Order: sequence, then structure tokens, then C-alpha cells
Amino acid sequence: MAHPTSNLQAPLWQLLQSTAQVALAVHNGRSMTAAIEAVPKDLRPGVQALSFQTMRWWGRAFALRKCLARKAPPAAADALLCTALALSWHDDLAPYPVHTLVNQAVEAARKHKDMRAQAPFVNACLRRFLREREVLLASTSEDVTAQWNHPAWWVKRLQTDHPQAWRQVLESAQSAAPMSLRVNLQHQSVEAYLRALEETGIGAKAVGETGVQLVKAVPVHQLPGFDQGHVSVQDAAAQLAAPLLLAGLKKSEPVLRLLDACAAPGGKTGHLLECEPTAQVLALDVDPLRCERIQQNLDRLNFKAQVVSADAADTENWWDGQSFDGILLDAPCTASGIGRRHPDVRWLRRETDVQQLANVQAKLLKALWPLVKPGGRLLYCTCSVFKAEGETQIQTFLQHNTDALILPSPGHLTPSSVTSEPSLPDNQMGEHDGFYYALLEKRSI
Repeated sequence: MAHPTSNLQAPLWQLLQSTAQVALAVHNGRSMTAAIEAVPKDLRPGVQALSFQTMRWWGRAFALRKCLARKAPPAAADALLCTALALSWHDDLAPYPVHTLVNQAVEAARKHKDMRAQAPFVNACLRRFLREREVLLASTSEDVTAQWNHPAWWVKRLQTDHPQAWRQVLESAQSAAPMSLRVNLQHQSVEAYLRALEETGIGAKAVGETGVQLVKAVPVHQLPGFDQGHVSVQDAAAQLAAPLLLAGLKKSEPVLRLLDACAAPGGKTGHLLECEPTAQVLALDVDPLRCERIQQNLDRLNFKAQVVSADAADTENWWDGQSFDGILLDAPCTASGIGRRHPDVRWLRRETDVQQLANVQAKLLKALWPLVKPGGRLLYCTCSVFKAEGETQIQTFLQHNTDALILPSPGHLTPSSVTSEPSLPDNQMGEHDGFYYALLEKRSI
């Protein structure tokens, strides 16, 4: 395996220190993305690579640490110890020789003022791990969290929701997701952009109608035409949203009136305007800082939309009384469907979050449905594999809204299968665990 620091001068012990700090931040409820952004720039690429791997194998690492030390050491030392175990538990997966990782982890403890006193403890645990690795691994093999590297409640819920496919979902989360781009067809075709990538030495292939999947991720500034809005970074599954909402949507007025209800960071807002440049689009997000990100994306794409910071469910505070032809509701969810891209999410979520978020989704659906014109459509989507946030949510909505007609959507519901056992949320792009779509049309009276 290529070393994450092959092009860096930073010593491994320093990278392990920072990676352990990222792991501790996740343990304390902070997203890994935010924690990595706080890492010094010269360390960030190496720390990012190590952090992603650490989060993917955190379940095994934590189980091993419990075998090595029943009583947890202070939090900083515990994070470093678990980081070292996550990176070194399997020879074929280790980014460095295991003995090197162990030596450098001990050095990281010795050189950190808050862990110096714990360095002998870290050393003793890791040396024992080297001596007894096969026995220790065998002793954790029956631990559900260690075996699947997800919380036990998460595994149980998947087994209930998807009895045939739960293993597939969990296993897919252990591999890195590819970097996918959406080509702005207002500027050029997918084929033309693939040629532009080839000319710059970037390998890629076409995915879907507007997508390009890179062989290897690159910084966005290396992408031809990125600053000019020719291309955007967007998961291939998410690229289905705008065309799905707009396809066959009948205009009741000369200009389509569209709402992107939970719009940040603005990828889908931009795609709506790429598909329908003359549309009147209102983009909402509850967070003012995230609204700035929406505007930045629109400026790069050279599109205009009304961007408002507001709670989409609190319609009295932002709605002008004019109905919408189409509403895109990419609802807040557990993000259980994008574990490949965000392996920290599984450790950030709590079991109670599922129902709490399902309640938020139901509130949003209830508030926004009256804003859809007769004959108009609402596209509900979540990047979740939990039925409470997808199939169950929509079945409940349909029971309470007889004017709603479910239209065929990728990978899940059709009018004839509403009461049948649903399949796994859409994964036809092969780059994520699951993405749920439900396209609803309001019956004309």
C-alpha cells in the first residue's frame, strides 16, 4: 500500500499525533471533516489518509484496546492507542510496516505533553499486541462492532431493514469512494470533458448522464474548467435528483418556479439551473454560513437564485404565498448511505438520532406539500439506508395525503410496489451504500 506521506517530510509520529487528535474530536461529537480542516496544511494530506482508514477500522481497534486494557487510559492516550491499533491490526491493510507504526505511535506519546506520562502504557499495550496479535484478533472475532466496524445498533437495524443485503452495505462502507464530477452540459458534453481530462493526464470514465468518475481523486484546482463552472464535484447518485424532479414537469407559467428546500452546499441548486437555466429558484438553508457556500457555488457556475437562510418547515417566515411547480427536499438524515465517503458518521450517530431525524423529515414533508401546485411535484431524498428515513417515511406520508401520487423513482418505489417488500435504496452507481428517492406528484383537482 502506498504511504500516505510519500510526498511529505513530516515524521510519522507527528502524523499519528494529529490523526489521534482527529479521532478524539470524532469521539467528542465533531465531524472528521471539520477536525481535519483544523490540522496544519503541511500535515493535512497525510493525516486525512490515516484518519479515513482509522475511522473505517475503529470498531476492531476499540475491541482490541478493551482486551489490552479493560480500564481506558486518559482520552488523548486512548485515542492514540486505538489509532495505532486501527492502522496496524491487519498486515495487508497497514499503510506502513506494523512494527514501524508501533514504534512511531510510542514516539508520538513520548513527544506529546499531554501523553508523555502515558507513553510506557501505550508502549506496553502495543508490544503485547505485536506478541499476541492472532490470539487477540480471535478473541474479538465474535464482537459485532469489531467484526463489522459499525455500532451494534446500526448492524441490527440494517439486518432488520435489509435482511438480504445488510452485509453488502456494511462491507461496501470499508472501501474508499471514488471522486465523481458533474459536467455542466451548458458548456460541453461529457465526452468533451473526458477528452479535456485526458489531455491533463487525469484518468476518468463516464457515469450516468452527466457524471464523470475519476480513477484517482485530485484537488479541484487541477480540474480543467472548474473555476469557470464547467464541472462540479458531486456524487453520481446525487446527480439523479435534478433530472428526476424536472423530467416531464409541466409548466403552469412561462417560468418554472422551483424550491430547493435544504440546499447547502448548493450542488443540487446548481444542477437544477444547469437543467433549466430560466427557472426561478429559491434555495433555503437554516444555517447562514452554509448559505454563503450556496452563493459561492452559484457564483462559480454563473447562475442566479434567491438564497435565503430559513427553516424550510417554518413557512410563515419565508414563503411569499406563491406555489411551486417543483420542490426538491434533500432532507436532513443520518447519512447512513454514504459510509464510504464519510466513515466517521457511523461513530457520530446515536440510535435515537434515527427517529429524531425521521420526525424532522415528516415535519418538512407536512409543511412543504401544501406549497406544491396541483400537477406539480416534490422529490424527497435522503442519503440513508434506514427504512425509517425512506420507505416507511413515504408510506406514512401517502396514507395521510391522498392527493399524492408516487411516481417511479430509481431503485425503490413504483406505483405497483408500494405495499411490497422494497429493495435496497438505489445503489446503481456503485459508489455509495444507498440513496433514497421518492418522486411525488400532486393530483390535479
